[in-house]
Amino acid sequence: MSKGFGGGAGFGGLGDMNKLMKQAQKMQQDMLDAQGKLEEIRVEATSGGGMVKAIVTGKGKLVDLEIKPEAVDPDDVEMLQDLIITAIREAEDKAEETQTEIMKGVTGGINLPGGLF
Repeated sequence: MSKGFGGGAGFGGLGDMNKLMKQAQKMQQDMLDAQGKLEEIRVEATSGGGMVKAIVTGKGKLVDLEIKPEAVDPDDVEMLQDLIITAIREAEDKAEETQTEIMKGVTGGINLPGGLF
């Protein structure tokens, strides 16, 4: 008698395929849940000793920017621009770290290329 799918007699290997499909579906749902969680998380960073604060989602989307009035010097606009960029970049970096940690739980530590979540 010839072997069927999966190397077993008959269709015995299909059970393994069903199990694999269920695992894939669970991982897909876990990924969707993690993406929703990342949208809700808020990560903040400051620059200039707290003069500028940037707040981003766990996915790195800027949602708030706070600038203390004393940080605004009309004679030194470049400094304020630098403080803003620094705060935003730091918040985005923190969000990326948060994404990595959350996704490690979903993928079991497998590193996925950026953009997949």
